[in-house]
Amino acid sequence: MLNLIRIRNYAIIDEVELEFEPGFSVMTGETGAGKSILVDALGLALGDRADASMVRQGTDRAEISVSFDCPDTYPAAEWLRKHGLDQEQCCVIRRVISAEGRSRAFINSHPVTLQDLRDLGELLVDIHGQHAHQSLLHQGAQRQILDLHGGHQELVTTVADHFTTWRTLEEDLQARRQGDEDREAQLELLRFQITELQTLGLEQDELEPLNTERNRLSNVDRLTHGLNAALDQLYEADAVSAYALVAAAAKELQSLSELDPGLVAPSSLVAEAEIQLSEAAADLARYRDRLEPDPERLEWIDSRLNKIRELARKHKTDENALASLHSRLQTRFDELEKSGESLELLAERTQMAEAAYFTAAGELFEARVASGEKLAELVCAQLRDLGLPHGRFRVDLTQKTRERADAHGLERIEFQVSLNPGQEFGALSRVASGGELSRVSLALEVVGTGARSVPTMVFDEVDAGIGGGVAEIVGRRLAELAINRQVLCVTHLAQVASQGRHHYRVVKLTDGVTARTNVRELGAEDRLEELSRMLGGVEITERTRAHAEEMMSRAAK
Repeated sequence: MLNLIRIRNYAIIDEVELEFEPGFSVMTGETGAGKSILVDALGLALGDRADASMVRQGTDRAEISVSFDCPDTYPAAEWLRKHGLDQEQCCVIRRVISAEGRSRAFINSHPVTLQDLRDLGELLVDIHGQHAHQSLLHQGAQRQILDLHGGHQELVTTVADHFTTWRTLEEDLQARRQGDEDREAQLELLRFQITELQTLGLEQDELEPLNTERNRLSNVDRLTHGLNAALDQLYEADAVSAYALVAAAAKELQSLSELDPGLVAPSSLVAEAEIQLSEAAADLARYRDRLEPDPERLEWIDSRLNKIRELARKHKTDENALASLHSRLQTRFDELEKSGESLELLAERTQMAEAAYFTAAGELFEARVASGEKLAELVCAQLRDLGLPHGRFRVDLTQKTRERADAHGLERIEFQVSLNPGQEFGALSRVASGGELSRVSLALEVVGTGARSVPTMVFDEVDAGIGGGVAEIVGRRLAELAINRQVLCVTHLAQVASQGRHHYRVVKLTDGVTARTNVRELGAEDRLEELSRMLGGVEITERTRAHAEEMMSRAAK
């Protein structure tokens, strides 16, 4: 539900902030005061195109913010969750247009595209009377109205499910037919590759130890020479080895520490170094004694590493990944072997799914034909009450070719009207004017008792070309519609305005140099004056006021 709109520096509006309530709200004012500008501003916030001419002269940017209550049950709430824009059951949309014509858009403070605004806007507001944001003109919305009115939801879901199943099986069948010839070739190749890897028998952690051993065996002479030199320097040289020098120092410090306890700690460290040098020398001597050439082992390791490298290059993978590659190839081989469902069985399943779809779609077509006739009869009755005495309405269902069948069924659905004597039926967008289209929309909404899920409806020009009793009926229908929806109507007729629960007056103020629009909600007394003005024109008499008061009283009942 729309609860707030804030407009700054847009057209002739310098700054307006309006809070809205549930139910039926009306907006009135003199011609040219800017009533439709407010509707245009709302449309801009919901994704209409913008340009620099919309920015109030002398300012650097226009800004429109709208706030909606958005409970979890609203389709808009699901859209916000899906796009990661939900915020505590609230939706704030902001649109900023610079004086250079650049535009930015935000949903709950996150920057978004204009398409995002349009997609979300269609779930929040239906604007009737202008073509922007009017979902009634979309064939998808017309189909939804017909199905909701006829109670076809379960059958619609069945048709969509059968279509998905059929198309999925058909795609699998085509892929199988195209790929079955390659299957045996793939299996043969996989069989050969797996055998190669099995013959190699590479274990997961084998490669690193092999490389380490090869480095040792291929450098035996260098290692032996280096170890001999290191052991000579560390331990084996008689008088100049590191061990001999450290041992002598340790002995001297031991005797000195008896003279001064301050030398005990460093003396201990040197003694430990003596022990560590002795142990290191012993470990190195043992390593040297075990070190010996093994040409046969080195040749075997080189051969195995070459085989590993060759297979890795062949499979274009890292040598360390060969073991896991073997596992993946085996899994793929098993999958191909298990995918042996016969083409005949798959074709039979596809045929059954196709038959199930066309059976369900045929039932849906018959149901739509029947409910379309009932809907047309009810809408025609409403059109006569709404000041379109020659108005005719029908639901045109044109069957599609078999090739163009889709998840929505076998027919193309279009709402058509003929609003004047002798006029042929035509699509709503081509036949109805703004005011006529609003009344057709109103008739559909009343008949459908709110079948569509858009929570807020705005009617602009709904009373164009009507008056008297018809205007009062239009007002009543809007009030009835507002029992379950939020309805905002821009009107110039007192008969419509008197039906509103909340009344806003738009006025244009000027100082002779600039003009600006102001809007305020009217209390009971001001509302009586506004209705009197709408009825009586320049001179408002007591009789006019009495008439306005009677209208308000009758509407309240």
